[in-house]
Amino acid sequence: MNDNFGREISYLRVSVTQRCNLNCVYCGKSGCAKKETELSPEIIEKLVRAFAKCGVKKVRITGGEPLVRGDICEIIGRIRSIEGIETLGITTNGVYLSQLARQMKNAGLDSVNISLDSTDGSTYRHLTGADVLRKVLDGIDEAEKAGLSPVKINAVLMKGVNSDGAGSLINLAKNKKIDVRFIELMPFSDEGENASLIVTGAEILRQFPFLTPAELEEGTAVYYTADGFAGRVGLINPITHKFCRSCNRVRLLCDGRVKPCLGYDTAFNLMPFVNDEKRLTQEIEKIILKKPAGHSFENMSVPHGLNRTGG
Repeated sequence: MNDNFGREISYLRVSVTQRCNLNCVYCGKSGCAKKETELSPEIIEKLVRAFAKCGVKKVRITGGEPLVRGDICEIIGRIRSIEGIETLGITTNGVYLSQLARQMKNAGLDSVNISLDSTDGSTYRHLTGADVLRKVLDGIDEAEKAGLSPVKINAVLMKGVNSDGAGSLINLAKNKKIDVRFIELMPFSDEGENASLIVTGAEILRQFPFLTPAELEEGTAVYYTADGFAGRVGLINPITHKFCRSCNRVRLLCDGRVKPCLGYDTAFNLMPFVNDEKRLTQEIEKIILKKPAGHSFENMSVPHGLNRTGG
């Protein structure tokens, strides 16, 4: 269905946990993430089914880190079985991906996005608090072998922290048929709120002038390529080039609440209606109509960590 601004809402991001096995500096991980508060696979299926009746066709599973859930393949299978869901992806930090890539593919997963902000071991440890870079790189390889497609790398650059490693990340797209996407730092933590850390998409293009437009915008990203590249480089610029006018997504949080917009703390609880499909669908329609025209990151409207936003 369409929201009040004429946008067709067809994309649902489903957070299945706030828990994470890393502690990334820009995430702003905060609060007590408890396994007991997470929705069961059965409830997730009920909720996503209702969203599908409202026009959702694309689902992305997020967190926290979704692969910390031992029932992640069951969740994937249940969502895959829902009539109307055409594509199903997952966003992960990749630590457990090498063990689970093929199982998730067999369960019905189509694609995977992997958060990777540096290919340098020391910088990676500083950013994530863990020495697991090799596991993540192995996970990327296993995702390709399992037939997950597309495989995308999501990287957040921060000046003076990991910005000097942009070239190494870009080289992943040169040697592999994957997309490496740079996402502008958003204000979800003390470090994130420091505008001086942001590396803009325009700065990346100036630093790497050999990148040329590959095609028109695809979703939130604008893609580039270069001679000899097997993959692409994408720029996602939520700060310098807001794409709210074409935003087609809402977020289901791991406790059953829905966030119409990433940029606001507002969320609406669906749990009182979960066993009444008609009423549940009606409530979702009401929430979609409450989706705001756009975020206001410039006003620091999000007072909590990224792990609590649904990815």
